[in-house]
Amino acid sequence: MILDWLNGRRTVEVPCTIEIEQTPETLHAHVSLHAPFDIEPGDEVQVHDAPTSVPYGERLVVERTATVTRAGRVERLWTKLAGHLELTELYEVSFTERRRL
Repeated sequence: MILDWLNGRRTVEVPCTIEIEQTPETLHAHVSLHAPFDIEPGDEVQVHDAPTSVPYGERLVVERTATVTRAGRVERLWTKLAGHLELTELYEVSFTERRRL
């Protein structure tokens, strides 16, 4: 709690819309937050009482509430740095000649 205060973390309750569809055309689940701000790196979102499935051939749209925990400056910076470092692990650079068969 004290670390959250020092880091600048804060929580906000926002309404959201959940859409789940499982039909022959599509299989998807989306959450749309109705917040006056954008979700940024390091933020955490927890949707309350969210449905987890829908019967085959149906589409479900419900309104729920979500708790958004906003990251502080230090945590946001750390998340961006960690994401960049994780991305660089995907790079493979080689200066050797390829073998010809």
